[in-house]
Amino acid sequence: MFEKIINSARNFPNNNAFCINEIYYSYQDTSKRINGIINLIQNSFGRNIGIVVYDDIETYASILAVLLSGKTYVPINPHNPSDRNDNIIAQAEILTVLSSQLKNISDVLSDISAVNVLETSDIVDEKNMLENPEVDFEQNAYILFTSGSTGIPKGVPIRLKNLNSFVSAFFELGYQLDETDRFLQIFDLTFDLSIMSYLIPLTIGACVYTVPSGEIKFTAAYSILEDHEITVALMVPSILSFLQKYYDEIRLEKMKYSLFCGEALYYDLTKGWAECVPNALIQNVYGPTEATIFCLTYNWYRASVNKNINGIVCIGKPMNNILAIIVDSDFKPVAAGVHGELCLSGNQLTAGYINNPEKNREAFFKLIVDGAEQIFYRTGDICYVDEEGDFMFIGRLDNQVKIQGFRVELSEIEHHAREFMKSTNAVALTSQNSDGNTLIHLFIENYNNTEELTAFLKTKLPSYMIPNEIRTLQKFPLNVNGKTDRNALKALI
Repeated sequence: MFEKIINSARNFPNNNAFCINEIYYSYQDTSKRINGIINLIQNSFGRNIGIVVYDDIETYASILAVLLSGKTYVPINPHNPSDRNDNIIAQAEILTVLSSQLKNISDVLSDISAVNVLETSDIVDEKNMLENPEVDFEQNAYILFTSGSTGIPKGVPIRLKNLNSFVSAFFELGYQLDETDRFLQIFDLTFDLSIMSYLIPLTIGACVYTVPSGEIKFTAAYSILEDHEITVALMVPSILSFLQKYYDEIRLEKMKYSLFCGEALYYDLTKGWAECVPNALIQNVYGPTEATIFCLTYNWYRASVNKNINGIVCIGKPMNNILAIIVDSDFKPVAAGVHGELCLSGNQLTAGYINNPEKNREAFFKLIVDGAEQIFYRTGDICYVDEEGDFMFIGRLDNQVKIQGFRVELSEIEHHAREFMKSTNAVALTSQNSDGNTLIHLFIENYNNTEELTAFLKTKLPSYMIPNEIRTLQKFPLNVNGKTDRNALKALI
């Protein structure tokens, strides 16, 4: 992976590496910034380096500099509550934080005295060649933090060997790509799908086109797709709900590969989208953060019927170096056609959450496969395998959902609501509006100050986890077992 990126910089120094807010940065320009930041952090404290992620060249150069230095980067969202970012800093034992903008750093981290903050703006080194690093591929490349059911984010460490395995398996899928391709990068840099969107193009000398922050994301993405004739785009399926009303006007003939990941891909929306990208291979790709970006793929067939269940497109077959199985409640593999939990093993799998032995015991288990012991990750997704070996997605085992492509534990929202209301009962549920977007509904019991509750939740949760509706009931309905009847609450939405 590193060798590919270094060769891109050497072979295509004048090619554009990034287009950010309509400003182009060549591989030579980017290399100078990377080398400057490598010099900046070479004597920094700690292995794990926090990066406050903005949509600018300094942020991307910082990520690459940390990787090429053999260190681990931890993305920190400047728009998340400082309490959440402080928790990430503590969990990852971060001593050094990089940021291209220092004027608002006190809003990002409440205690900046606990870390060494280094500014990365205008840091360059005239050396425009990148050097192949000496790194330990058992070490972590990055740590991403996802929503946790206890109100505490879970840290998912991905080792360099996991990331290398993904890059190898990606190219083994047979994509025809070169330095002339143009990739869309629509994702927040704390979301692992972003990593494919900027890392893969850099390994072949291609250009990354980022969606500007502060704009309506889906609108800006469509403009970039059209104006810059993007050839490769990985997107969340919910963008199709937004674009559907414009299908008659969209004609992206230069698109070669249109990939979707992060949530269920719906058959009817995909069928219409296929007319908008007449020359593209459409793929539904699947994978949790724990298995490095994505690890199953399904090709959309234009000339035949595509597999789907309940209108959800098939998630396909495992990529190379990935083993996927369906198990029952006793973790025993089931036969084809039988519903169960999808579990994953292989070279892309994380070694486990950081500082979270209880969650590791819940999420991972060992199983003898073909005479060898394998470690499997429980995805929590209900699936089955058909007779041709394709995996079909049915739904979730728990109340974990995807909001705008981000994985969200509804119980985390409930936790913070109860915390504010002094343990008053709270239940978070979801629904879909007419555009196919997921909405969050929070039911609270015998508590009327919803404005104060909303204000509190905004200090604890990212914007995509803030409930769209908060409804107060004097008393929650109970089922025959005396438990809160979530189905009865769902009926009230």
